[in-house]
Amino acid sequence: MRNLMIFAALLIGAGTYMAQLADEMTTTAAAGPTTSMQPAALEAIQDRDGIRSVSIARDGRGHFQTEGRIDGARIGFMVDTGASVVALNESSAARVGLRPSRNDYTTTVTTANGKLKAARTRLAMVDIGGLIVRDVDAMVLPDEALSENLLGLSFLSKLRRFEFANGRMVLEQ
Repeated sequence: MRNLMIFAALLIGAGTYMAQLADEMTTTAAAGPTTSMQPAALEAIQDRDGIRSVSIARDGRGHFQTEGRIDGARIGFMVDTGASVVALNESSAARVGLRPSRNDYTTTVTTANGKLKAARTRLAMVDIGGLIVRDVDAMVLPDEALSENLLGLSFLSKLRRFEFANGRMVLEQ
């Protein structure tokens, strides 16, 4: 009888552990890019003519999230064809060594959240999946105004082309 009770307790413990593990996996999968900003799958391709392209899958919110590098530092981006320039929040800008002073916030920008001041800057190099663009205009915005960094037209317009096709954003250089 004692062995049966020990066995039952072990089964209950294992069942509880498995239920908690399954709940964690479901919560993590449902949260996806919204809370953890995990970039979508990035597929880099180089064809015979030396044309390089990157294909970015749409995330669960319908956005195109990717990871890139600014001067070698990893930065998460949301591709935004409606943004004139690459826009970085202050936290991400600091990670790449950009720390504008309060006096540098002289440019008024209009965002979905209204008008605010931003600091202009220029990025020496932005790399998205091997597509490298140099001397990219950018803006630094306060963290509270910009939760996600935007990969805007100052990068995209220097590519050979970019397009939305078959549920993916394709960037080509």
